[in-house]
Amino acid sequence: MNAVQKFETLSLAPAERLPFWNDVVDRVYTGTWVNTAKTDFSAEMWRWKVGDLNMIRPRSDPAQVGRAADRAVDEEQVVLHLQRRGNSCHRQDRREASLAPGDFVLMSTDRPYVIDLPNTHELLVVQFPRRLIEHKVRGLDDRLGTAISGACAGGRVFHDFLLSLWHQGDQSHADPDWQAGVAAVFADLVALAINIAPVGHPPAGASRTRERVLALINARLGDPDLRTASIADELGISARTVQNVFASMGTTPAGHVIEQRLGRAAEMLISNPATSVTEIAFDLGFNDSAYFARCFRQHYGKTPSDYRAGR
Repeated sequence: MNAVQKFETLSLAPAERLPFWNDVVDRVYTGTWVNTAKTDFSAEMWRWKVGDLNMIRPRSDPAQVGRAADRAVDEEQVVLHLQRRGNSCHRQDRREASLAPGDFVLMSTDRPYVIDLPNTHELLVVQFPRRLIEHKVRGLDDRLGTAISGACAGGRVFHDFLLSLWHQGDQSHADPDWQAGVAAVFADLVALAINIAPVGHPPAGASRTRERVLALINARLGDPDLRTASIADELGISARTVQNVFASMGTTPAGHVIEQRLGRAAEMLISNPATSVTEIAFDLGFNDSAYFARCFRQHYGKTPSDYRAGR
């Protein structure tokens, strides 16, 4: 992975953290601010670019995030927020979008918006010129500020593509034609995910069940006994209901768990260079480091050690 800029608050005294974080987010995306009730607020963010795509991956404690209208730029920008963990509620104009893991929303930088993040969370955020999707998304103005479900096939493909950009790292110095091509693919996949997604979410009950299942898995990735039966027992639902949640996403409970573990492992290999591959494997619920290595190589095409070394 090429260099990715990282910011974090853990090295600061608690009283210094929120002022520092507000300075960081305003420099990253002009006009952004953060409020939180936590005195020991904890946050970290990675930042990287590919052509017109200005991307961040923030994680933090519960907070409220807002952004003033940005009229200093020559053209309108769109900000895409994709929920990775936790939940959020996005408000712009008179529209409100509630996101569960996998869902995303588009917001315009021409008008202020506010995001409520009631629990520990992680997002993938991309700011880009509106012109990239202007003629690709049908009724773009009607889709701004509305939740796009990540459960549809287009949403899942788009999610995987964003994660692949994370694994590529910063590409701001790569060949300009290549960067422009990546931005074009990004625009096509955004349009595909939006154009084929139904307006609004699945029925409230189904959406809430999916949210609870995904949140539990994110919280229990390190549990080696995490499987369909244990998920069903803890949430008080049937094993068939758990299976149906993932069938609607085009996968299985076991497939989703292993994908999440491998994705988290890839992040830890880069962000925690002092932690051994074996420790990472056991921390993420693998009882056998050799099995972890085989799964990782099958998924990423290289061993964990080679991935960490950038080979």
